[in-house]
Formats: sequence, structure tokens, C-alpha cells
Amino acid sequence: MQEKKDQLRQEWIELSSAWIKESREGRTPHRNGLLDQPMLEACGNVEGLQVLDCGCGEGRFCRILAQRGASYVLGLDLCEPMIKAARELQASCNEYRVADVQNLSFLLDQRFDLVVSYLNQCDLPDFMANTREVYRILRNRGRFVVANLHPMRSAGGGWYKTENGKKEHVILDRYFEGNERYWRMMGVNFTNFHRTLSTYIHGFIEVGFKIEGIIEPTISKDQLALYPELEDGLRVPNFIIYSLSKP
Repeated sequence: MQEKKDQLRQEWIELSSAWIKESREGRTPHRNGLLDQPMLEACGNVEGLQVLDCGCGEGRFCRILAQRGASYVLGLDLCEPMIKAARELQASCNEYRVADVQNLSFLLDQRFDLVVSYLNQCDLPDFMANTREVYRILRNRGRFVVANLHPMRSAGGGWYKTENGKKEHVILDRYFEGNERYWRMMGVNFTNFHRTLSTYIHGFIEVGFKIEGIIEPTISKDQLALYPELEDGLRVPNFIIYSLSKP
């Protein structure tokens, strides 16, 4: 298990330089154009809240939540270069730590009002460990907002194209096999964990969460005008957001 953790962390270390540059200087269309708005809507009014961001990367979404009035935002990530970069733009209400979100034993029970997982659980070998820990550290009636790759995309994801390059349909295969899948992102070989939709839903319910909503973000006409590269989002769901609450 430690060997796997080290491998996954090394992948992110190799990816971190390009990731930080893209997050701060690039367009990041899938986040800015597709995921940010529904994620913020699922989070709701964050003014005065204590918030935890699991897998915060270089802190972009932590900063957004702080700007929207959260009183305290803690960002956790296993990738040291990401946390170092996050601290460079750290505000007084933000804190960043190198930590494994599958083990939050250093945090007190019922410490937070809101926890977000922005494309992090699909990178974890044990998403249930993270889910159980988040349930423990959430206050009663606290919320957990999880954005993942859509299971139909993590099960295959590539497009079947004609000889002239026209996209016919997305290739989906081995959907019911929950296992590692491999990608190449920003020049780095990268590991992702595919799980079925029912695996996530049953896992959340088993821990005790109530499912408040499931969102499959698509691209609006206004956003498409700004981010034409997201046109595929009109045809297939790339991501899924689970809005959960602790009774």
C-alpha cells in the first residue's frame, strides 16, 4: 500500500509544475467553463463556514471559497510542490498541509461545516476511507460536495473516430471492472481509479450520508462561446457531482 501511495504521489510531483502553470496562467476550460459554477452552487452560501478541501492542489478552489466569505479553509494534498505553491498565495483564512485525505486522524470530530472533493476521490485508491473520515469530521447537517470523472468516462473515455477524424461516439468498455485506469496528462503518465456509479452511491449511503442531489454538468451556450473546446460536453457527461449531507 505504501508503495502504491508513493507511486501516485510521484506522478503528481512530476505533473505539478505544468499543473500549477496551467491553473494560474492557462484557460483551464473544464474547471473555469464547466465545473466551477455547479460546484459553487452545490456548496451554497459559504459565508462564515469552516471548510476542508480534500486534494486541494495548488489551492485554486480554496482561494475561491475564501473570496466568497468562508471564515477558514484548510487545503490538504499529498503533493509537496502543490502545497508549497498554494502557500505562496495563502490568505489569512487559508491554511495548507501535506496530508493523505484517506487518513484525517489529526482532525477533530465535527470540525467542519463543509468539505469539498474537487476531482480527488477518483484519484484515491480507497475512496471509502476518505468518505468515512469526512463523515466523522463534519458537523451534523454539514455538507460534502464531491466532483469526480463521470464513470462512463473513466470506463473508457476516448472517442471512436472515422477515417477523416469525425467523432462518432465515446468508447466505453469494462465498465463493471472497478480498477486502475491509465491516462497521459500534460506529458505525464497518470493513474485514475474507475468505479461504477452504484459503487459511489452505495458507498456514500453506507457511511451515513444523505444524497441531496446528483449533477451531471454540461456546457451552457454562454460558456460554449467562451470555451468552444468544450463542445463535447453537449454530447457526453465528462464529470459528475454528488451533493451529500450528514443528517
